[in-house]
Amino acid sequence: MSVDVTTSIVESGSDEHVGSAWELKERIREREGVLKQRRGFFTDAYRRATVHLLFAGDHDADAADSLIGFAAVRRDGYVLFLAIDGDHRGEGFGGRLIATVAEEHDTVTCHARATNEAAVAFYKHIGFEVERHIEHYYEDGGAAYYLKLGDRAGLADRLSAFVRGR
Repeated sequence: MSVDVTTSIVESGSDEHVGSAWELKERIREREGVLKQRRGFFTDAYRRATVHLLFAGDHDADAADSLIGFAAVRRDGYVLFLAIDGDHRGEGFGGRLIATVAEEHDTVTCHARATNEAAVAFYKHIGFEVERHIEHYYEDGGAAYYLKLGDRAGLADRLSAFVRGR
């Protein structure tokens, strides 16, 4: 499904659109069993991050219904949250968000639940490398991979190709 997209950035210290981001994250959690965080943890992390948001069409109308993705990123380039609505996956939005983060940071890193094969495959596809496996990383005892965006040379070309559809 192709959609017109509006972008927005929420600077660190703000909770603008935090409710919409929480609702999107919760829809994904309910459907896929991933992105499990307590609301207080999520809200605090969101407020400490710069958040890149993607809205379907004009987001001034009803942001909760039109938010299709977001990336919350610490100032060191660590991606706290990356979420894309399931109806809009495979359209390059995740790669687009990561490309934006990569343009702004010297290093880009994140954790992904080791059992979330789709997320791990996505990150590897766009150039992340597994740096280490961490047992009992999540509150529920789940393991994680710590990933780092590899070889910065040629990164823009790889991400551009991914966003264009490989």
